[in-house]
Amino acid sequence: MYLTGIADEASQDIEGQINATRELGWNAIESRFVNGKNLHDLDEESFESVCRAIDGSGVHINAFGSAIGNWGKDVRDDFSITQGEIDRAIPRMKRLGAKFIRIMSYKVLDQEDQLVEERVRRLRLIVESFLSENLIPVHENCMNYGGMSWRHTLDLVEAVPGMKLVFDTANPVFNRDRSKEGEPWQCPLEFYHKVRAHIAYVHVKDCLTPCAENGGKETYVYPGDGHGRVPEILRELKDSGYDGG
Repeated sequence: MYLTGIADEASQDIEGQINATRELGWNAIESRFVNGKNLHDLDEESFESVCRAIDGSGVHINAFGSAIGNWGKDVRDDFSITQGEIDRAIPRMKRLGAKFIRIMSYKVLDQEDQLVEERVRRLRLIVESFLSENLIPVHENCMNYGGMSWRHTLDLVEAVPGMKLVFDTANPVFNRDRSKEGEPWQCPLEFYHKVRAHIAYVHVKDCLTPCAENGGKETYVYPGDGHGRVPEILRELKDSGYDGG
């Protein structure tokens, strides 16, 4: 097992991200934003600047936290948007030696028909694009179709050959289980137990369930201080022999 982090939460510029990672005694970054732009959306000059900063720093990029199919993207939008992100991400992942790329299954639509067939069609294209280049796409249980419940996630895993998961411990805390009557809050431990056979990567995060006391919004806290069942999940991961990030 190794530790890595989404370093733009410490600094927007790459130098600050590298320094924050070193201060923690880590040597890997899951790169999402640099100066406010996703790594696959930087212009060439800015991307090369990132590469120069990383080279020789003792820190490497182990994963891309891409915006592909994320909760801000609509499955009804032209696929060329997604294809462009894929086409830019692949050579940049290879340049930096990144192994994983976080993907999602597009935002939840405000309608009964969630256009599942189109989501699956797109995910198959996305996943195959990366697998064909020996890169590993991992779907996150965030505010997207697959994050609506562990059942939705497993439906996608079964429908999309080769797709693995990045499991976020906190996201179930503030997402409703759309597969259950009454749509209760999801249980992180239940979600983990149901999908663990497909997990290739883990986001350790914790928060408090939305309630009247916190204004009905998720409140992020240190791991172990919230409702994400983080200690139990990490203990089970370790006991299972998990050796990922």
